[in-house]
Amino acid sequence: MSVDDEKVVPPPIVLIGAAGVQTLLTRKRESTAGSRVAAATVAAGSGALAVWAVAALRRHGTTLTPEHPERTTRLVTDGPFAYSRNPVYLALTGLLVAHAVLKRSFAALVPAAGFLAVVDRTQVPREERALRSRFGRRFVKYRRSVPRWLGEPEA
Repeated sequence: MSVDDEKVVPPPIVLIGAAGVQTLLTRKRESTAGSRVAAATVAAGSGALAVWAVAALRRHGTTLTPEHPERTTRLVTDGPFAYSRNPVYLALTGLLVAHAVLKRSFAALVPAAGFLAVVDRTQVPREERALRSRFGRRFVKYRRSVPRWLGEPEA
């Protein structure tokens, strides 16, 4: 089965679903001045990370479309991709975390974690298979030197 044949829910749809669940969970929660400042800080950092990652992908002239990872034309390893193999998904997760912080809701962190788990188990493996197929040893070397998310790289 090729990457094109696999059926997964596109990450933007998963993100919208997670944000919708957060909205339902927090509909009666009010923000405070402190939660607005904290949420704005998290959202600003997440937004900056997203812009940095998208700029790196555009600079290298490769695809931004998660539905077709096999269309990737370049293995981007600089910018935020030197620290995480998935900075765009980290940024999106950060925006969900910012919403939970805004509403002062631990329960709203569950959809954020769910988004990350779904992407980690479905989309990221598809992308990694496509990158390995297209870039071979270069991708294997990159995978060994840069973590999937944050922290230490895979052994």
